[in-house]
Amino acid sequence: MWTFIVIAVLVLLAIYLVATYNRLVKANVAVDEAFAQIEVQLKRRSDLIPNLVSTVKGYAAHESGTFEKVTAARAFAEHANGVAEVAAADGQLTQALRGLLAVAEAYPDLKASANFLSLQEELSSTENKVAFSRQFYNDSVRTLNSAIVTLPTKFFVGMTGVHARDFYEVPNEADRNTPTVSFE
Repeated sequence: MWTFIVIAVLVLLAIYLVATYNRLVKANVAVDEAFAQIEVQLKRRSDLIPNLVSTVKGYAAHESGTFEKVTAARAFAEHANGVAEVAAADGQLTQALRGLLAVAEAYPDLKASANFLSLQEELSSTENKVAFSRQFYNDSVRTLNSAIVTLPTKFFVGMTGVHARDFYEVPNEADRNTPTVSFE
């Protein structure tokens, strides 16, 4: 009888350990997938930038400093690795795009251009997808990090090789605020 009870307890413990291991590994994979989605959307945005710059250049050729900032920020973003570096590059590129769009506001013919309007709409749509991807990533990180620090899972984390992950945060506090645009 005691042998049966011990075997049953060991089987239940083994089932629990396997289920806990699988839950942690699945949460870790979900975080990787969510970060990959951020990268996909950032790549999509990066692919739109040359067309946007070319369109604006046609109307505002003398704004070369703005174009250089956008180009440099795009290059930095394309070579960024890891959550912190990608977030920093994302913030830098967002600031550069704000400057580019501010330049565009000064040119009524450009603002009325069908090509510019289409690119601006596409960029806006992509920015929404980037924001959603960031939120999904942070939700996945929260789920994983919560699982790692709660009992009794906390005792089994070491054997899974899973570790806490960093949230996707905008490193520059100024980039977190909505820009003020004035048409005076």
